[in-house]
Amino acid sequence: MPGPLLHSPNPPTVHGPVNLVYVGLAAVVAATSGLLFGFDIAVINGAILFLRQQFALTELQTEFAASSLLAGCVVGAAVGGALSDRYGRRKVLIFSAILFAASSIGAALPRDLTEFTAARLAGGLAIGVASVLAPLYIAEVSPAHLRGRLVSLNQMAIVTGILLAYVANWTLASLGPESWRWMFAVAAVPSLLFFIALFFVPESPRWLTETGREAEALHVLTQVSGAAQAGIELAAIKEAIAEESGALAELFQPGYRRALFLAVALAILQQWTGINTVLFYGSVILKEQVGGHSASAAIGANVLIGMVNFLFTIVAIWLIDKVGRRPLLIASAAGMILGHAGLALCFLQTPPPGPIVIASMLLCAASFAVGLGPGVWVVLSEIFPTRIRGRAMSIATVSLWIACVVLTFTYLSIASALGPSGAFSIYAVMCLITIWIVARHTPETKGHTLEEIERLWKR
Repeated sequence: MPGPLLHSPNPPTVHGPVNLVYVGLAAVVAATSGLLFGFDIAVINGAILFLRQQFALTELQTEFAASSLLAGCVVGAAVGGALSDRYGRRKVLIFSAILFAASSIGAALPRDLTEFTAARLAGGLAIGVASVLAPLYIAEVSPAHLRGRLVSLNQMAIVTGILLAYVANWTLASLGPESWRWMFAVAAVPSLLFFIALFFVPESPRWLTETGREAEALHVLTQVSGAAQAGIELAAIKEAIAEESGALAELFQPGYRRALFLAVALAILQQWTGINTVLFYGSVILKEQVGGHSASAAIGANVLIGMVNFLFTIVAIWLIDKVGRRPLLIASAAGMILGHAGLALCFLQTPPPGPIVIASMLLCAASFAVGLGPGVWVVLSEIFPTRIRGRAMSIATVSLWIACVVLTFTYLSIASALGPSGAFSIYAVMCLITIWIVARHTPETKGHTLEEIERLWKR
């Protein structure tokens, strides 16, 4: 593996005025899929306590119920990129909005674990598709100097969805054993709003150019940054496309092979650093592994975790185009090492000290939110060629979701076999590997156009 591409040989492009309302609207609408994404993955945290009781789930069945959504995510991510390359980013996002709504209703009505799993698989399909397309779409409509912040809006929406899920769980828990049904059902409302809003945003100008619709692409680019800059950007997009074969095999050529390696590594490590043990199993950890917490109190503690996740994502959005991607990713992984070390030490004690467990979980959430959460999605959305960006994003995102399934499906089993202390020690090692990957192989893409980043891999 060659050494890292730390800097472009050319300075970042200087940009003129930008229509922030137009660009911002497109980014916010696309990022709404992230809100649904975050809600759907986090709602299980509180609902799982009632599901276990109502369906008398074993630990294996509990892992299955928690990870069934993620299996759908793998499939959705696998097909989302190819579908978007063929039909366009916006149309496929519309399809995902329909799936989000159907899944929300379906997950609220099951009579057994099988029906619940089927509904959650449909929701996973929607999340998988949206997780590929939302950051990709935002990156393709955003000017270079704002791209990091705007793509980070997707992560902001994800953590907002997570926080809303925790608040909804806490609020609805008082309804009793059937409260989990309402926890899932409420997501149907934002799903419908997302579906409607998508009809008011443009298609990606890069996809339009790729499919020969240059007049439409020029119109979108003009709306973003004015006629003069639009002509320059359209010419750069056409030049980049002309140099690409469009075949997926292009990713395995010497230059792009490094981009593929980096994308898959970051995607897997984002999950194996262990954040979803906190986001998915936080209530189980506090109620059953720490003890001394009622279901309502355990769910309430997760609201605090969601708030920290939310606030530090705001910090990340403010910093990512100032500090850059690499420093935030490294600092994030380092903070998570400390958080996991704290959890590992806590679980060596009997009983584990509840306040320190919660503090360590908060540190993990804050550290992830300020770097690895938004930063990995930003890098994935930036580093691939325009012509195959959708399919390349699918490979990276499928890798991410497979890693997420593995993490979620194994945590309770690992904690049972090695103890929670052993599990969190493994995640700390994964964070250390992440620091090495970022420091050794990740280029700094702050401020560069997508076409400039693409040329980095050809040198």
